[in-house]
Amino acid sequence: MERTLEELARRVGGTVFGDGAVLIRGVCGLEDAGPDDITFLANPRYASKLAQTRAGAVVLSEQAPKPAIPAIVVKDPNFAFIAIAKEFAPAAPAAPASPGVHPSAVVAATARLGPGVSVGPNAVIEEEASIGEGTRVHALTYIGPHVKMGRECVIYPHVSIRERCVVGDRVIIHCGTAIGSDGFGYATLGDVHHKIPQNGIVEIEDDVEIGANCTLDRARLGRTLVKRGAKLDNMVHLAHNVVVGARALLAAQVGIAGSSKVGDGAMLGGQAGVGGHLDIGPGGMLTAQSGLGKDLPPGEMFAGSPAQPFMKTRRAEAALSRVPEMLNEIRSLRKKVEALEQRPTP
Repeated sequence: MERTLEELARRVGGTVFGDGAVLIRGVCGLEDAGPDDITFLANPRYASKLAQTRAGAVVLSEQAPKPAIPAIVVKDPNFAFIAIAKEFAPAAPAAPASPGVHPSAVVAATARLGPGVSVGPNAVIEEEASIGEGTRVHALTYIGPHVKMGRECVIYPHVSIRERCVVGDRVIIHCGTAIGSDGFGYATLGDVHHKIPQNGIVEIEDDVEIGANCTLDRARLGRTLVKRGAKLDNMVHLAHNVVVGARALLAAQVGIAGSSKVGDGAMLGGQAGVGGHLDIGPGGMLTAQSGLGKDLPPGEMFAGSPAQPFMKTRRAEAALSRVPEMLNEIRSLRKKVEALEQRPTP
């Protein structure tokens, strides 16, 4: 596949700088691009790499200096490059049996499959499960009893969605994810941990994407909820009764303990941990590897472990870097004091 720079500019509503007839055959980052590739510059901190790139063309912002190679100038290069990358993306994986049920799949007689549903090899769909129109269930997937799933979902291999859980429309769930395992709940009497029944469900609203090997525990009562448009990276864990707000972004290995709530549009960095029964306000941000032990107010950024307001953490880190210097000063002052104390009294 190839496109001229002019064609790509029309695709994203941009303006061509330089030769619009340049042929583009792929997309790549600044450092790895070759003469047939188009790259992009969205973050000014990487502007120095533009001079060294071997790319045939670049997408950049209206504020960026004009490069030595042809360019597409747009308001938002990151968003524009997404559209361009789609032009060169490999074909999506074929539906498992498009549409239809593979002969090796096991589908209960009472399961309801909408028009255009496809079910791959060795998938299992249990009693009274309902799957909406156009959904693709790939190989070796388990859909439990009474699960309700919407339209145009993509469920990749080795996903398990257990009994009574609810999945909305256009949801994407990647390989190995488990939806609806029991929450971690025990009551200890003496030296015995007694299991607390986990009678709730997991509900996933429309347009959510869940990465590989995530675990979303069912609620003790009620529901664990992921709201519309939220995106979870790989290996995210949500404990029972967690609520993730609309359009929230959770990076890889985030862990959220029971009954905590993440507000709409909040962002959690990789390996961040959130204690139980906490609230992260709408638009709140928790940086990577932070440990949150108290509520995070709306729109604020916390960092560190235990997590504190971002600037407070930065000041503490700056002070910590001066500890060796301060110790040397203290030792020097101590010696001076000792010398003064040893002087004879006049």
